[in-house]
Amino acid sequence: MTEIDSGAHGSTAVRLRSLAYALLVAILAASGLYAAFIAGPAMRAAAHDDVVRAVAEEDRRFCGMFGLGAGTDAFAACSRELSIVRQRQVARDNAAAQGLL
Repeated sequence: MTEIDSGAHGSTAVRLRSLAYALLVAILAASGLYAAFIAGPAMRAAAHDDVVRAVAEEDRRFCGMFGLGAGTDAFAACSRELSIVRQRQVARDNAAAQGLL
């Protein structure tokens, strides 16, 4: 009869495979932590800055169509009114998403 050698070769391969999986899990965990704690807040801050710039540009263009220059009281009033319109639109969008409209 033939004997099956279950010597050190098999157990070494299993240990190396387990080590490789553990290393992969550690790398994935480190990447996830980096994304959650380092890159995530920076990306949110950049996105917020982009929204602020876009809104300011929209205000400048829209109020400028009526001859209201930036830095004037009339421009500030126009910008405030646009802010109210945006808030109402968000409320309508949220109500529609909840099925209330």
